[in-house]
Amino acid sequence: MAHTVAFYTLGCKLNFSETSTIARDFIQLGYQKVAFEEPADIYVINTCSVTDNADKRFKDIVKQAYKSNPEAFIIAIGCYAQLKPHELAQVDNVDLVLGANEKFKITHYLNDLQKKQIAEVHSCEIEEVNFYDSAYSIGDRTRAFLKIQDGCDYVCTYCTIPMARGISRSDTLNNVLKNASEITEKGIKEIVLTGVNIGDYGKGELGNKKHEHTFFDLVKALDEVKGLDRVRISSIEPNLLKNEIIDFVGQSKTFVPHFHIPLQSGSNTLLKLMKRRYQRELYAEKVKFIKNLMPDACVGVDVIIGFPGETDDLFLETYQFLNELDISYLHVFTYSERPNTEAILMDGAVPQNVRHKRSKMLRGLSVKKRRAFYESQLGKQKTVLLESENKDGFMFGFTENYVKVKTPYREEFINTSHHVKLNKIDDDGHVLFEFV
Repeated sequence: MAHTVAFYTLGCKLNFSETSTIARDFIQLGYQKVAFEEPADIYVINTCSVTDNADKRFKDIVKQAYKSNPEAFIIAIGCYAQLKPHELAQVDNVDLVLGANEKFKITHYLNDLQKKQIAEVHSCEIEEVNFYDSAYSIGDRTRAFLKIQDGCDYVCTYCTIPMARGISRSDTLNNVLKNASEITEKGIKEIVLTGVNIGDYGKGELGNKKHEHTFFDLVKALDEVKGLDRVRISSIEPNLLKNEIIDFVGQSKTFVPHFHIPLQSGSNTLLKLMKRRYQRELYAEKVKFIKNLMPDACVGVDVIIGFPGETDDLFLETYQFLNELDISYLHVFTYSERPNTEAILMDGAVPQNVRHKRSKMLRGLSVKKRRAFYESQLGKQKTVLLESENKDGFMFGFTENYVKVKTPYREEFINTSHHVKLNKIDDDGHVLFEFV
């Protein structure tokens, strides 16, 4: 009888794309994939290291797996596994820890599935991680996360990702197009482009450090893929989101008017301390350029609060900047000290209770911004792609410009696109519509 394997992913879209690809490798070798909540012979946990909360959650997930099957073989992969392999190996009931170079060869390490007294660790130095593994997620949803790039050459002072994923490197243009076609042939309607720093796409494409292609080259090539309904650009650095890309999205039939652009702080003082590669003026210009060209475009923002040196005045600078900006929602991250980063040695640590209060203020601002954006879309005609979830007799989906909609559940509507008119916002903050 085939061994069963279950997967749990912490963190970003990139992690989801990699988990999905690793799961397909298992299935090709005859393993049977089951839900993480079910008893399995093997549990694979793809870890994240962006916040200390993701670190803590790892232990809870291991406990959950052990409870489902005390005999199960438990494996840790991902960013936290690369950064702190021996720390993860100390966690009760973990049997195998694989670093960044080893995770895509996971099935090579499964000759013996006996529980270990001490977890086995296979992890190289991050300087040795310079190859590229393609990945994309399918089978879980209406959209696929397509990995186009990995690693980062930036040195932001709060970030451990370069230490966990290595240098910036890219998939080949031909391979990205091949993967996009494969995804489309499976009937998936939407592709989300993912990576660590996708605007840096093309660097390291053929194993060298120069750019063979640019991100704009990739965008233009993907726009030509037959049968592809929608492409969404996930998080892209403001200094790498060139106006020519925005212009192209404005007239593309495939690329949707939705941009997610990390800001991290609305204070130039803090941006400098973070070693970000732009000032707030550039950010404001990008948002203005997008909204002038595509007034209905959705613009999402990442922001970190509680960074060392963030005084009340500097926090209010960020708050006011965001309040006045024509954006649609915020992802708010509370700064957490990460080992081996520059920021951990900086003066001016912000007390946890102050971080919590500021985070709450910005989350409140995000609710207000999203509401205003949704209200601005009422009465307009959009295209909705409906998803499979059935929640209390309703199904959900997103417009091309990322308005979340809700309608009574009908199975035949799963993964289908419809022209609709947006009518009103319900009590849960979802938009109701009528078909046109």
